[in-house]
Amino acid sequence: MKPLPDLPRRRTRLAFTLLEVIFAIGIFFTAVFFILQLTTSQLKAAKTLQSLDIDTGLLPSLITMTNQLFEGPLPPEIKMAFEQLANGEYQNQRREGFTCEGEVLPFATNGMFRVNYVVRWQQEGRAKESHNSLLLWRPVRGGRN
Repeated sequence: MKPLPDLPRRRTRLAFTLLEVIFAIGIFFTAVFFILQLTTSQLKAAKTLQSLDIDTGLLPSLITMTNQLFEGPLPPEIKMAFEQLANGEYQNQRREGFTCEGEVLPFATNGMFRVNYVVRWQQEGRAKESHNSLLLWRPVRGGRN
C-alpha cells in the first residue's frame, strides 16, 4: 500500500471575521428596535382604549330616538338627557363634567340631515373631547317643508 500524497491543508477557522460580527450585530439591533417600536405602539393603543370611560355613542342613540329633526342646534331635551345619563352614577362610580354640543344641518334633499356633535369631559385633570358626525333620514310628513 502506498501512502497518500500530502493534500494541501485547509486553514481551519477558529472564529468569525470582524465583518461577519458587525453584520450580525446590525441585524440583531434592527430586530430589537423593530420589536420595541411595535410594543410601544401597541401599549399606546391599549392606553388610548382604556382612557375613554364613556360611550360617546350615547348621544347618537338619543338623537335617533327622535322622529323629527330641524335645522339648528341640538334640541335642549337631547342635551339635557345626555348630560343626566353621562354624569350619573355608573358601575358605582360618580362621574361629572360631561357636556355636549352639536348642530343639525340639511345634508341633501328629501329629509337627509347631518348632525355634527362634540362630547367634552375631564379626565386626569385634562379636558378631552370627541368630534363625530351622524347622517339621518327624517322625511317630512304631510307634504310640508
